Amino acid sequence: MGAKSRSKGCWAWLLVLVVLALVVTAIVVAIVKKKSNSSDDDDGPVPGPPGAINQKYSDALKLAVQFFDIQKAGKLVDNKISWRGDSGLKDGSDEKLNLSKGMYDAGDHMKFGFPMAFTATVLSWSILEYGDQMDAVNQLQTAQGSLKWITDFLVNAHPKDNVLYIQVGDPKKDHDCWNRPEDMTGKRPLTQINSSSPGTEVAAETAAAMASASLVFKKSDATYSATLLKHAKQLFTFADKNRGSYSQSIPEVQEFYNSTGYGDELLWAAAWLYHATGDQSYLDYVTGDKGEEFAQFGKPTWFSWDNKLAGTQVLLSRLSFFGGKDTSGNSGLQKYRKTAEAVMCGLLPNSPTATNSRTENGLIWVSEWNALQHPVSSAFLAALYSDYMLTSRTSKLECDGDSYKASDIRKFARSQANYVLGENPLKMSYLVGYGDKYPKYVHHRGASIPANKKPNCREGFVYLNTKDPNPNVAVGALVGGPFLNETYVDARNNSRQGEPSTYNSALIVGLLSGLVTTSSAVQSFT
Repeated sequence: MGAKSRSKGCWAWLLVLVVLALVVTAIVVAIVKKKSNSSDDDDGPVPGPPGAINQKYSDALKLAVQFFDIQKAGKLVDNKISWRGDSGLKDGSDEKLNLSKGMYDAGDHMKFGFPMAFTATVLSWSILEYGDQMDAVNQLQTAQGSLKWITDFLVNAHPKDNVLYIQVGDPKKDHDCWNRPEDMTGKRPLTQINSSSPGTEVAAETAAAMASASLVFKKSDATYSATLLKHAKQLFTFADKNRGSYSQSIPEVQEFYNSTGYGDELLWAAAWLYHATGDQSYLDYVTGDKGEEFAQFGKPTWFSWDNKLAGTQVLLSRLSFFGGKDTSGNSGLQKYRKTAEAVMCGLLPNSPTATNSRTENGLIWVSEWNALQHPVSSAFLAALYSDYMLTSRTSKLECDGDSYKASDIRKFARSQANYVLGENPLKMSYLVGYGDKYPKYVHHRGASIPANKKPNCREGFVYLNTKDPNPNVAVGALVGGPFLNETYVDARNNSRQGEPSTYNSALIVGLLSGLVTTSSAVQSFT
């Protein structure tokens, strides 16, 4: 009896020890799991000033901003690109204008005002939101300089209230040449919009660029800021009072930058003018009848040089996150925020409303031409929205019954950036100069021709067709990107995949600036 009792006691103690061991193990696993999840993806406390630098994104950002220097036209100042020199110095002279500055659009020598203005707007937005993070890695001044190089051009391209020069060069003749911009000899005709030949989308996008840039330079150069704002107001009035698409007024533009509509640009420009001025009339414009007419509430869209609706929705949603008494309870703003939420829900891969427009490995994929524009622009908006949520202590986003945190949205943004930087089936960076493997045959004239050669318009095609890699590295260029099956053909003739653009660069600079470290979202741009 006594032996049996001792035996029962031993078993009882053994059972207690087993239970304790299981409890301890569960606690340890929970702690480890918490630690593993509490890296960059954890919401954590609301951040303050810029925190620890993410070296990968810092290195990539420092490269990405360099592509703007490669694309600069005009008389270069403090030129850091050894194979670039002065070019386009007589641009605009036929109309007694100085249009020598600005940036070449892509791998060619065209100055297209529509995408160039979008480049400026996105770059301004990036600086306004993430200027402190750019500054933490010494890239703020560089970004501001690149922005001003574009806005100087835009100011000169608007000599009268209702006249805007929107293009320098003849795209068909330009594309019949393959030479360096420094060696151009052909005529560079100008294209304008005016009251009788309107281009609402271009005028409104240029107004957005001027208004947003006026905020960037408000403290450092008040006079220049005021000049930009004056042009922005004039251009918005011109765009709104003289409705008409430039694709209809000037059919030749359809081959290169065809517009699908101008309502999005009107809302985009008015939203930026409200941020720049605080003038209630601009807020009334976007939240009133024009919003109902153009905003496509409840229908998520892709942010691009042609469609600004998703960007407008995110930009105006910040007013509902941080706005004052003049915006609180504004039902129109709530519609923009609800649509912005729908955009975010579509991007989250596990959301019930997740888009199917993705590659097998998770890259947002919408178009075969310039495929990376949409994932990078989507990730940029996601980084912004997650920061708005985090700073405003908004705990969750509801997607058709499922809840997501700011960290989930930021995780998506990081996934797209990481894919671009080499976490993809090809283990290749699509940002030229980053990592050990990146495109060597970028579709870019200046990069493809040795700096000591001066071929004329037709002679240069030997460099387009050579099998040798580009002699000059177009550092920071974001190429077009992979096909849906995640393949990439690194060939100079493959402009579909291998041609970079300035607006892609603005988007990747914005995204990387948002990821390079963490800080509170600014609650006001002024």
